[in-house]
Amino acid sequence: QVRLVESGGTLEQPGGSLRLSCTTSELELDSYAIAWFRQVPGKEREWVSCFNNNDGTRHYADSVKGRFTVSRESTGNVVSLQMNNLKAEDAGVYYCAADWLCSERVEYQRYWGQGTQVTVSP
Repeated sequence: QVRLVESGGTLEQPGGSLRLSCTTSELELDSYAIAWFRQVPGKEREWVSCFNNNDGTRHYADSVKGRFTVSRESTGNVVSLQMNNLKAEDAGVYYCAADWLCSERVEYQRYWGQGTQVTVSP
């Protein structure tokens, strides 16, 4: 089973910034659309963003538009999520997922990572 690996989650203050990374040694990410989801206890996994490596398009949830940027790193097999002006409601476990196309649906994602915890607190 292919497994993606997320990193970069940590504690950050409101208004601060974090950069999450998604990578794997088992896939060439350039052939996939990489989505980011987040989840808090008791709630469903929420779609955040997607970068389609096939055509370079980027997609964002309204709640993060203008604050988050998803991109393909110029070196390495890495897709990153730059999160600026963090809010308390951005906290959660962030997962990256891969599929052929960008989709907001959890069940459509082919491969997942194990998640990285983002905490936003003073």
